[in-house]
Amino acid sequence: MRAAGHGHLLMPDTAVDASLAHTMALHPPRAPVWVFGYGSLVWAPLFHFSERRVARASGVHRGFYLWSQVNRGTPEMPGLVLALDRGGQCSGVVYRLEAGTEEEDLRLLWRREMVLGAYRPRWLEVRTEDGPVRAIAFVVDRKHPGYSGRLTDDQIVSDALRAHGHYGACADYLVETADALTAHGIADRHLDRLARQVRAARET
Repeated sequence: MRAAGHGHLLMPDTAVDASLAHTMALHPPRAPVWVFGYGSLVWAPLFHFSERRVARASGVHRGFYLWSQVNRGTPEMPGLVLALDRGGQCSGVVYRLEAGTEEEDLRLLWRREMVLGAYRPRWLEVRTEDGPVRAIAFVVDRKHPGYSGRLTDDQIVSDALRAHGHYGACADYLVETADALTAHGIADRHLDRLARQVRAARET
């Protein structure tokens, strides 16, 4: 992304590394590392994992709260991506990172999720059918200029249909996330409704 001319929008590598070091300093040494996915990590984790479970986090909920000027949009036509915000609950997928590649995978994860500086990594206790686990989750930083706040469904759908960024169309991101949650047996009525609206608009 830096090579594509987006460097002015990105956190320095030293800041990304410092964020990872601070987060892992709060985790017991040699304990398994779990990551909670609620958006694209559900269908494209891009890291090695040895176990995956459906999980539910309390005190946070999923929503389109971040403008995307790089990955799913441009500065001229920002798209939207999902973030966790405070309040409610959120069902997603939790992954236990594979022993032996954890350090490498965490660096890759931080460069994917934290390079724009719009999230605050947090350790959350999430519930699974096989018991609770403590997992890293990326929660929106409300002070970040990319924080959109709560938008209407019409605006989310309209922007998703128009925006396209480094990783592709915003509308594809929305629909793929909705489909991936459904495939895991996770119900998200709001996201499903947005996906139906996007599909309908594309068919007209």
